[in-house]
Amino acid sequence: MSDIKPLLSLASAYLHEVDLTPLTKAYEFISERHAGQHYVTGEPYVDHLLAVASSLASMKLDLETIVAGLLHGVIKENVATLDELKKQFGESVANIVNGATRITNVRYNSHLAHEAENIRKLLLAMGADIRVLLVKLADRLQDMLNLDAVDEEERRSKARETMDLYAPLASRIGIEWLKRELEDLSFKYLLPVEYADLSAHLESTLAQRQAYVDEVLEILHSKLRANKIEPLRIIGRPKHIYSIYKKLVAQKIPLERVYDKVAFRIVVRTVKECYQALGIVHADWTPVPGRIKDWISAPKSNNYQSLHTTVAGPHGHFIEIQIRTQEMDRIAQEGVAAHWAYKEGQKVTSGDARLFKDLKRLVQSLQEVEDPSEFMESVRGELFKPDVFALTPTGEVRELPRGSTPIDFAYAIHTAVGDTCVGAKVNGQIVQLKHELQSGDIVEILTQKNQHPRRAWLQLVKTSRARTRIRHYLRREEKERSLKLGREICERELKKYDVNLRGLLKSGHLRLLLKQLNCNSLEDMLIRVGNSSLTIPYLVRTLQPEEFREAEEKRRMTEMVERAQRAAEGNRVSVRRRSVIDIDGVDGMLVKVSQCCRPVPGDAILGFITTGSGISVHKAECPNLAATDPTRWLEVAWSGSPQATHRASLQIRAENRKSLLAEISSTISADDADIVELNARTTVENIAELDVLLDVVNLKHLQILQQHLLQMPEVIEVRRR
Repeated sequence: MSDIKPLLSLASAYLHEVDLTPLTKAYEFISERHAGQHYVTGEPYVDHLLAVASSLASMKLDLETIVAGLLHGVIKENVATLDELKKQFGESVANIVNGATRITNVRYNSHLAHEAENIRKLLLAMGADIRVLLVKLADRLQDMLNLDAVDEEERRSKARETMDLYAPLASRIGIEWLKRELEDLSFKYLLPVEYADLSAHLESTLAQRQAYVDEVLEILHSKLRANKIEPLRIIGRPKHIYSIYKKLVAQKIPLERVYDKVAFRIVVRTVKECYQALGIVHADWTPVPGRIKDWISAPKSNNYQSLHTTVAGPHGHFIEIQIRTQEMDRIAQEGVAAHWAYKEGQKVTSGDARLFKDLKRLVQSLQEVEDPSEFMESVRGELFKPDVFALTPTGEVRELPRGSTPIDFAYAIHTAVGDTCVGAKVNGQIVQLKHELQSGDIVEILTQKNQHPRRAWLQLVKTSRARTRIRHYLRREEKERSLKLGREICERELKKYDVNLRGLLKSGHLRLLLKQLNCNSLEDMLIRVGNSSLTIPYLVRTLQPEEFREAEEKRRMTEMVERAQRAAEGNRVSVRRRSVIDIDGVDGMLVKVSQCCRPVPGDAILGFITTGSGISVHKAECPNLAATDPTRWLEVAWSGSPQATHRASLQIRAENRKSLLAEISSTISADDADIVELNARTTVENIAELDVLLDVVNLKHLQILQQHLLQMPEVIEVRRR
């Protein structure tokens, strides 16, 4: 039987004068509800819940968070409801449990969409209450410690999610020890061979490294005391294995050349002593240029403060040294859990307020991204480890990835600043928008009211925040343009029948037609017309009220007869069609369209003088033309706006199923193109391959048809032959 006494002992050690009855009550609740259930390791499920709660207590979190850690599985395992939790343990605990569960009963059309929605829900709950994330991180740590109990596919999936999401989130809220442990555990399952090799090597050199650590510790103590600084403690610890691996990959060096496998931490009493200690270290050991970082005067967004330097230590080995005060060290170890707004009677510091504001800004920016793949890209981008720390003219620090530009900096300040950015001053000098920022740069953004984001900016920015905002603006602009164009097209087409959209809307006829078109609203329909995802012929046929449907059918029949007559004339370019192609300096020669590449109006073309057969017109990039004598090429061009149809060939690959041919034929017909010939075959993988010979008006007509074919869910590929 599981025992709650160790957890109670852990909590009572710091929750002085706090009634721990809710912990006992929660333990009794889970013991009853999870009776007979087992964790993936085979142990009682309650043991796992106690381990999660103990992790939270070891971080010295408040009572509600620990209770939520005990209860975090009841909704996921369907052994209790949210209402039950609210009645028995209060609104706050229930909301933490609900936020950490991330359960959804909605089915999505792909694993990516499902994963994106789950992460979106977690981030939203995290923005409302940071304790949701703390419970989730403690739960994930226990899962990772027991990952050997699940199958290979799930191991890799959880390890990848942990590396991409949970480890960066732990770092974002300043819990570095948890971030390091999650990274090492993920590394173990994502790259097992590399992990095993690196672990074996480090284990074999453990005694040698420990001797080096002892030597450096003795030197540091001696140097500081000689300068009248008595450190509270100096710690030498091996760097975690994943950080060593990243250095091997980034620098492309063998393990033997990674000298800074050990990091040293000097903890002193005051900020003044931090800077004095840094000077003492640099007095005897040469610092590595660019590796001195001052996060005391400019703290990280997660409140982290420390001085960092890398020096050439004893025997020429590079060592990393961190220098901080006792309070800085506590915050560095515990992160947001060190002093946060939910602790009883604690005031919110300016650092806390900045951290919570930053987290809420992160959540808000990610909530605005709808596309699942773009959302996942944005999540990973937002959780990057910053390499550049640039400042506003007022001294506010903005953390950015390496290679960031003034545009990234502008969007880090505010969306409105980014949208209207026209230039920047870096350290008082005007720079281009593609200028790469460096740590310590003071950046002033120049704006103009009539400026707006450019598509070319997407090639310049590094942060997902900037990329998301630029895409958002461009999509909105495209939507407005499509709406305007779609309205113009619809009004023009309906005007032929003395009908307008307003009249259809008033009559109620449009409501039924929108349903038939699978459009949510009139605006949705107009946008789809404007961006060509809804074809004009299909739209016109659907919008026709009954009173002129018959007249339209007669008109279409007449057009079909005329088209059939034109098709019967064959592929040769007759006198009637001679106006389709202009040939400079040549009169009275027979002109024909080549059947090897079948150019249509809109294609770039060249003429080739054949022997005894006149001029053959090819696409400019036709490989058959390229193999001929260039001295027999002629400049030719399409003339005017020809109404004749032209032959074009398409190859379509699609998942084979019943009625596929009928639906493809219907789509082609809806775009006013005629099928001249169709050959179909099926591969052993049950993929249908269709060769279709069509009559189209021009290149644009053909491209629209290709686009609409690709929108069919079964179609894999459509290419011109």
